[in-house]
Amino acid sequence: MSRVVVIGAGVAGLATAGLLARDGHEVVVLEKNDRVGGRAGTMERDGFRFDSGPSWYLMPEVFDHFFAMMGTTTEEQLDLTRLDPGYRVFREPTAEDPTRGAVTVPAGRQAVTRLFEDLEPGSAPALDSYLQSARHAGEMAQKYFLYNPFTRTRSLLAPEVLRALPRLFTLLGTRLQSFAARRFRHPVVRQILGYPAVFLGTDPRSAPAMYHLMSSLDLDQGVSYPQGGFWRVIERIEALARDAGARVVTGADVTGIRTEDGDGGTRVTGVDWVDGSGTSHVELADIVVSAADLHHTETRLLPRSLQSYPESWWTRRTSGPGGVLVMLGVEGSLPELPHHSLFFTDDWDANFDAIFGPTPSVPAPASTYVCRPSASDPDVAPPGHENLFILVPVPADVELGHGGSDGSGSAEIERAADAAIDQVAAWARIPDLRERIVVRETKGPADFRDDYRSWRGGMLGPAHILSQSAMFRAQNASRRVQGLFYAGATTAPGVGVPMCLISAEIVLKRLRGDHSPGPLPEPDAPTIGTAGS
Repeated sequence: MSRVVVIGAGVAGLATAGLLARDGHEVVVLEKNDRVGGRAGTMERDGFRFDSGPSWYLMPEVFDHFFAMMGTTTEEQLDLTRLDPGYRVFREPTAEDPTRGAVTVPAGRQAVTRLFEDLEPGSAPALDSYLQSARHAGEMAQKYFLYNPFTRTRSLLAPEVLRALPRLFTLLGTRLQSFAARRFRHPVVRQILGYPAVFLGTDPRSAPAMYHLMSSLDLDQGVSYPQGGFWRVIERIEALARDAGARVVTGADVTGIRTEDGDGGTRVTGVDWVDGSGTSHVELADIVVSAADLHHTETRLLPRSLQSYPESWWTRRTSGPGGVLVMLGVEGSLPELPHHSLFFTDDWDANFDAIFGPTPSVPAPASTYVCRPSASDPDVAPPGHENLFILVPVPADVELGHGGSDGSGSAEIERAADAAIDQVAAWARIPDLRERIVVRETKGPADFRDDYRSWRGGMLGPAHILSQSAMFRAQNASRRVQGLFYAGATTAPGVGVPMCLISAEIVLKRLRGDHSPGPLPEPDAPTIGTAGS
């Protein structure tokens, strides 16, 4: 048994704490904020409860596996609702067609096939082939790449991988947007297949076609919603970690990682941290796992001589987008909006050039994501009201500023929020939307920097371009400090709640000396901590 300090109580930090505590280690988690959850946050005001982070429940098998590793099941921990429709795509009105209709993406493979046939007659065989390829890519990724600590080259020499190499090289050498464009003509179909790249923090023109695997998640598997929102997911992961013996301390800001030199090299010995009153503390440890932003960990918590990823390394990295978050409490009902909606601009390239190009700016208009959780969950808004979350991808630039309450944020953030509200009102034909808003909260890139120490104020982490994916992404162990490990969206395998859960398991593998490429065997163990406990 080792004494372990985990820095940060986001999804990855809590999951790591739970897995390591269950494996017999003594674990303490230090979180600088007054609540756990990290980017998967929550905000309550006037009877509204907003998820201020993830809202798409995808890759259910990763959640199933994590809960099994903790000795329980998803069914015992979460109440999942399958969404039908999965989501709706709103198109930009034009002078020729100011009321052109939205495209509703249903649940289920057969229904999706009928939709594609309606949009692009004759496309069913191409869709079937596309989704079959996506499913195979997803299975290969989970079996050989996502859970892989990449500590042994032979883990990639399995016969199944070798047989698939020609196909894998094609997928890695082709960009997602062109991969979809070769198979489909309809612009909305292409956008539906390309937009998942944004969930990976990148531009579909830059993302490897390997990531077409994302389409098997929403179009084939379908989209679910955990009742209580993603905050409920956080609550259950935290409860399981505590039940396993981990101790979680909030208001504990880690200011440095302690090390000592020995015959075998430099080794971690603990961390320094300060509490809310400014009092300094030392937490000794045999192992330190930083689930904080990797840039912050490397460049602020370690001296230059011990940094595996110094500032010079980051100058050659590509950030994912920043985000303007708009959380609205709205009086009355909003039947025009399903649980999930995507608002796609026609000028796709201009939108992504504004976010990722050489002269970044807030897109106008912007391709925007809207979540109406009150469509599926009566507890997120007072009776007679709706809960609306709007996400506007913007450049990762802290100079855009902070959000605030009721329009009090930075000018650039509030302008983007106003534009998004007006866009939703116009495209979804809700002309009185603005007048019905009773609660308004916004967040901008500067909030992501201050709240989560995010590199450049990005909302996700480094973009999943080829050079920042799989074995090319920053890995989960320091190359210069023994006993120092990393978890979370800014390290391998990448962004998103499922990837954070997998990163926790990779840390467990490294501590066990396990070099296998796939998920660990699930233990047979008594069930602990159910959702009602």
